[in-house]
Amino acid sequence: MPLRMRLTAVNLDCPDPLALAAFYARATGLPLHERSDAEFAGLVGEHGLVLGFQRADDHRPPTWPDGEVPAQLHLDFEVDDLDAAVTELTALGATLPPAQPHPDRWRVLLDPAGHPFCLSPRTPHST
Repeated sequence: MPLRMRLTAVNLDCPDPLALAAFYARATGLPLHERSDAEFAGLVGEHGLVLGFQRADDHRPPTWPDGEVPAQLHLDFEVDDLDAAVTELTALGATLPPAQPHPDRWRVLLDPAGHPFCLSPRTPHST
């Protein structure tokens, strides 16, 4: 029988866990985990999945798209309106880089710590 694992968390290195958690909390509406502090902060999602942010004093932001410092991972989010979401997220502190591989299908943004994340239109199966 294959090993069955359940994903419980996705954690991103960053210089300021509480600040990055605040950005994603405003962007997603997810609540801050009660044990969040200056070393680790988390947001609690569906089925208890935690989106975590851990302090890395030597954090170097990814240099997407050139890859000098690799992205290592990126998050994908579905939204109702791409343009409106980009406007709201940049107001919260995200950056829209000039390189957009398929802007008609998705948008790439960088969070305040430099991690790339993608927005795509919500599909009927995801509601």
